[in-house]
Amino acid sequence: MVGCVIARGAEIVGEGWHRRFGQAHAEIDALQIAGSRACGATLYVTLEPCCHQGKTPPCTRALLAAGVARVVAAMADPFPQVAGGGLAELRAAGVEVQAGILENEARKLNAPYLKLLSTGKPWIVAKWAMTLDGKIAARTGDSRWISSPASRQLVHQLRGRMDAILVGRGTAAADDPQLTARPPGPRTALRIVVDTRASLSLNSQLVRTAREVPVLVAVGPEATSADCANLQAAGCEILVCDGATSQARLEMLFDELGRRRMTNVLVEGGGRLLGSLFDARLIDEVHVFIAPKLAGGTEAPSPIAGRGIDAISAALAVEDLAVREIAGDIYLQGRIVR
Repeated sequence: MVGCVIARGAEIVGEGWHRRFGQAHAEIDALQIAGSRACGATLYVTLEPCCHQGKTPPCTRALLAAGVARVVAAMADPFPQVAGGGLAELRAAGVEVQAGILENEARKLNAPYLKLLSTGKPWIVAKWAMTLDGKIAARTGDSRWISSPASRQLVHQLRGRMDAILVGRGTAAADDPQLTARPPGPRTALRIVVDTRASLSLNSQLVRTAREVPVLVAVGPEATSADCANLQAAGCEILVCDGATSQARLEMLFDELGRRRMTNVLVEGGGRLLGSLFDARLIDEVHVFIAPKLAGGTEAPSPIAGRGIDAISAALAVEDLAVREIAGDIYLQGRIVR
């Protein structure tokens, strides 16, 4: 999540952003627009320009070739192959450099990337829709549809920005979801089902479309080789997570996703899976849609099951909370306080 603006005094001559992994970085995007007007200009960027050859050439060389006179970076890039080296290279070449401007805001913008670098795990986003009395389904399990079409369209936009979308075996069975973004977004998410016994139906939409959009089934040691083989034959990938507890297995899953350099994972339920994530303190961000409906019922499920907390004083707080109305629903988005 990097953005860049090139300016000559008060006049903006180029703007750019990093649109997709492997494509031009924000600085290059902005330089292409600025052209020769970048010479002698100031470049503002939310993350230190890279100085290494990765999927794309070093941005520092492009800035020097364009004749940029001044660089203002919100924060240094903690990536080991950069880590201040880009700013040092620019200073050594005579470019005026300032860093740390609006750094806190930049760190929030880049939180998923920073978490991946510091922990090896992706940023976990929990999403659910519920009634006004906190139910994600009726007592029968029926949940279509709690939220409005406009809210569901926003969920598709959210899916299109994710590297993976995760559900539990119960949700996969009850809802038979596709877990795709419609229309497609900038990213195509890996669809993941946490399914201890590899019992996901071969007739499910997920399995039937596994050769078109990837599906990973995270299984436990209880899964039989025959069931795993059937899912593999249908095009699914099997990942065995053999931890002793559900928390340990989820940690193993997220470690693997981190090794695959995934930064954003969306968890769409159900309550048991979200409860396990909650109890393990693995949720980083929440997106909640509250519909103006009442469901009632002691047996109707709530969004987060698991053990929960022992006292309200131990409740997890949400910060940077944004609230808006969408076609009668209330949409809340915020981050868990660490």
